[in-house]
Amino acid sequence: MAFDFEKPITELENKIKELEKYAHKNKLDLKTEISFLEKKVKDKKAEIYSDLTPWQRVEIARYIKRPTAKEYIAALFEDFVELKGDRLYSDDNAIIGGIAMFKGRPVTVIGNQRGMDTKDNIARNFGMAHPDGYRKALRLMKQAEKFKRPVICFIDTKGAYPGKAAEERGQSESIARNLVEMAGLTVPVISIVIGEGGSGGALALGVCNKLYMLENSTYSVISPEGAASILFKDASLKEIAAESLKITADDLLELGVSDGTISEPAGGAHQDKTFVFNEIETVLVDALGDLRKLNGDELVEQRYEKYMAIGQYEE
Repeated sequence: MAFDFEKPITELENKIKELEKYAHKNKLDLKTEISFLEKKVKDKKAEIYSDLTPWQRVEIARYIKRPTAKEYIAALFEDFVELKGDRLYSDDNAIIGGIAMFKGRPVTVIGNQRGMDTKDNIARNFGMAHPDGYRKALRLMKQAEKFKRPVICFIDTKGAYPGKAAEERGQSESIARNLVEMAGLTVPVISIVIGEGGSGGALALGVCNKLYMLENSTYSVISPEGAASILFKDASLKEIAAESLKITADDLLELGVSDGTISEPAGGAHQDKTFVFNEIETVLVDALGDLRKLNGDELVEQRYEKYMAIGQYEE
């Protein structure tokens, strides 16, 4: 088990293992007792996962074993060809992208790529991109527009890299340019938040016609720890900040930021990756089917109306 809130489940599963070992060693029939405990595990899972707090969802969204953009690309698309470099400075491993086939049609796929272990995380800069990464993403988007390919983005980052080198190379400008250029793309743009969608680093891949979120993903202008540090002068109050920020898939669907929530198995996407791959595939088929009915001008107008409607409320 990965999380503190799963401790009651872990204890029950350990008891089951002990009973099975004891029954085997002493040649006893304890199937009734084991079945009773297995039912308790099932009931406890249903109880815990049906009522997760925003902070608990943050923990799941950040989990190291959660599927990465690279895994989604491999599972959902065929003939993926990765394209590297921003044609200005370098290639950024924190963002991957390229051309692929989806259901027999060419698409451009781009994603924040965090590491799958410590070594990989260092190589990927923990999924936090430099300006080079955002310029690479924009280069691929403009290429997609030229050849009339839909753009599909997978968002999974704590935010843009805040280091000195990134600022010197124009971090703010690169993100701002992505926002402007994405708003005017004349091809369908679909973004899916698969883990943590943090700040402008996430928004640089998030100006789209359709935005979807995995059930345990988050999307926010700032991390709960960062918000707690600013608002409460105490990062340990992150759970209160997570509640206030309204960062969960349910919150953002209700607020009109997200266009839909994609189901995950109990415990998170890492528990059954095939299930999540199939769920995303279904969403992509439906979304692309709807967006292909619109011409370039209509796609731009639909995108504009989507973002203009966010934050409008009537009493």
